Amino acid sequence: MDVRLIQINEDNFIDAFNLKLEEEQELFVSHPIRSLAQAYVYYKQCTPFGIYDGDKIVGYVMVIYDYDIPEYDIWHMMIDKSEQGKGYGKIALQKVIDYIREKPFGNSDRIALTCNKRNQVALKIYKEAGFEPTGNSDGDEIELAIQLS
Repeated sequence: MDVRLIQINEDNFIDAFNLKLEEEQELFVSHPIRSLAQAYVYYKQCTPFGIYDGDKIVGYVMVIYDYDIPEYDIWHMMIDKSEQGKGYGKIALQKVIDYIREKPFGNSDRIALTCNKRNQVALKIYKEAGFEPTGNSDGDEIELAIQLS
């Protein structure tokens, strides 16, 4: 596997639009189309990435910096339904954490994300990477966070 994060731009945004989830997973994560609209609005504090294996897009994730808290947030991480179960999510999450360690937007060691409490596969991946529930929730979404050392 040659998993890389490649910033979404005018050359590859259609690749991101073509990513698909299983129907039941659409309740858990927004499609990259919505996420890229948010990236346009918050362009001074976020980076949308395609998750690639070689030249093939296999997923999507966005990193955003919340200047008010301050913290880094991981939004809309997804792996295409045809590529799930191959380990891309775990590898991509580590690459996202490595990217955040570079502090591209601000000086914070806290990374937070939310996950639907019924999305057991994603929760397992996040917890294995060191994310822990914070006790905060919004409906079915629970917040998890990790403190970088």
